[in-house]
Amino acid sequence: MSDQTLDHLQGENEEQELHEGVHNFSNEQEWIRPDTPITLERLEWFKDQKLALMMHWGPYSQLCVVESWALSDEDAEWSREGIDWETDGEAFKRQYFGLNKTFNPVRFQPDVWADLAEEGGFKYLIFTTKHHDGFCMWDTNTTDYRVTGEQTPFHTHKYADICRHVFDAFRAKGMAIAAYFSKADWHTPYYWAPDMERSLTNTRRGPTYDPQQHPELWNKFVQFTHEQITELLTRYGRIDVLWLDAGWVKPIRSGQDIRLGEVVEKAREHQPWLLSADRTVGGAYENYVTPEQTIPSTAMNVPWESCITMGTSFSFRYEDKYKPTRQIVKILLEVVAKGGNLALNVAPQPDGRLPEGAIARMKELGAWLKVNGEAIYGTRICAPYYTGSHAFTQKGDTVYCAYLYPSADTKVLETIPIPYTDPLETIELLGMEGKLNWEREADGISVQLPLAAITESAPIAHVFRMLRK
Repeated sequence: MSDQTLDHLQGENEEQELHEGVHNFSNEQEWIRPDTPITLERLEWFKDQKLALMMHWGPYSQLCVVESWALSDEDAEWSREGIDWETDGEAFKRQYFGLNKTFNPVRFQPDVWADLAEEGGFKYLIFTTKHHDGFCMWDTNTTDYRVTGEQTPFHTHKYADICRHVFDAFRAKGMAIAAYFSKADWHTPYYWAPDMERSLTNTRRGPTYDPQQHPELWNKFVQFTHEQITELLTRYGRIDVLWLDAGWVKPIRSGQDIRLGEVVEKAREHQPWLLSADRTVGGAYENYVTPEQTIPSTAMNVPWESCITMGTSFSFRYEDKYKPTRQIVKILLEVVAKGGNLALNVAPQPDGRLPEGAIARMKELGAWLKVNGEAIYGTRICAPYYTGSHAFTQKGDTVYCAYLYPSADTKVLETIPIPYTDPLETIELLGMEGKLNWEREADGISVQLPLAAITESAPIAHVFRMLRK
């Protein structure tokens, strides 16, 4: 195969994987069921969790620019919007790669983050240890382009090894850890190598060379990647999920084989519970599927997790517009009713604090979950799943139905229709004592609300607990 043909196929492959930095997600039918009991057991644990706090954070937060993508010339049109020097791509890249020299989040308090996550009802953390730009948020021995490097002013701070302190703080609150790690690295000369056939003056997502034509260079990159992953999985305590981004880095079609199985299986010798989310790649190491900024149209019977931003971007933006709590709860209910987990992304500020708007949403979400969380955590899918106004889940012989109100001014009716036809014994309303009166209808049931629940301002949802016969 000629270099031109290979370039065309790789470019086409990358386009299919991504559109403006957003990944497609793997097909449910192609999911491979693990053959080890402990991995299957951990996937059941994963399906119980339901709500993750996802955090994209790095030097790029200082510019409020989309994380990493503006470094790729093929993604410049959408990712360099609002950058004054966007007409000079090389100047931009130098400026971006130099952001480590000013990254100094002195108001970073990992314990405060963990407290807020606990209050918000989050059960696990997905934290960006490294995005495609190659900047490492842990004390790696593989590169100076790291938060503890001498060029980064934060390197003398007591919390300089950011990953260590974040992981420890969240674990102390009983939350699990997913280490987000980009398989691509646009900073290392082993991936974006200078003076190669795919010039750095016209960069794209893949390496600047053909790995098949330069196996020695590619092997250096594989070794570099293995060392970084091994550091995270051996020096930073219990890691529950290795969450791998950059789905174009894969053996099939792109020829980018990082021999992932070797490093994952080696890690599992020490952390046998480890799940691997090799997103969009498929195969034995994509233990669960990861839709991004979308929710599948129908329920899925494989483990999955939707990554959705609380604001408009995965990275921090000044004066970002955060989704209302009502919308966030609706998203959570739809995701859970269709069998998935929600990874809700909140981006920290450059100074290390969480934005006040995001904090308010987290607290409001947590307050809602304190009353209604039993219909979320530890549940499984239940027909008719999600109808737009109803979200169903189940736990043993108990079925939960959330009846959603589109806005606070929606009129609260005395009786609520529920399209559930199986035989039932009792119905209760979460947050209130006593059994409710209900009647069987041709297409389901109608439930009478207690007087105290018929309020002038509509709640986000009324959640019913229904015991099956």
